[in-house]
Amino acid sequence: MASYNKVLLMGNITRDIELKSIGSGNTVANIGLAVNRRYTTQSGERREEVTFVDCEAWGKTGENIAKFFSKGRPIFIEGRLKLDQWEDKEGKKHSRLRVVVESFEFVDSKAGGGGGGSGGGGGGNSEGAPTGGWSKPAPRSAGAGQPEAMAPDDIPF
Repeated sequence: MASYNKVLLMGNITRDIELKSIGSGNTVANIGLAVNRRYTTQSGERREEVTFVDCEAWGKTGENIAKFFSKGRPIFIEGRLKLDQWEDKEGKKHSRLRVVVESFEFVDSKAGGGGGGSGGGGGGNSEGAPTGGWSKPAPRSAGAGQPEAMAPDDIPF
């Protein structure tokens, strides 16, 4: 049976990014993300719910996020779900889902960020997507109402 694990989130960073060095010389950034959902109830009342998501970004991706982003700043991330499981000192088992960030894009145009609302300018990892960077989306053709063809890198298999 085939499986697919991809997460796309856009939200605001909830706390200062914690960048840690791991013993092997690798780094990891721990990121808190708040994702809002606005909806209207059946009675017509407008409501908003917030989902808080823990994320981690490794290597250059994490270093670049820590360099260019801070609390309150919007970000678009692409990654995968990861289940952490551990046992505490009393033997009680715990688990937590988090998102491992594989790439990101700027959503606003504040200093150090570059691009506009589409996230097209600067940031990420200039070394390419395999190590967690981002790539600028291809420009839209004149027939903007038509679906865009998938580039070979966009095919999930």
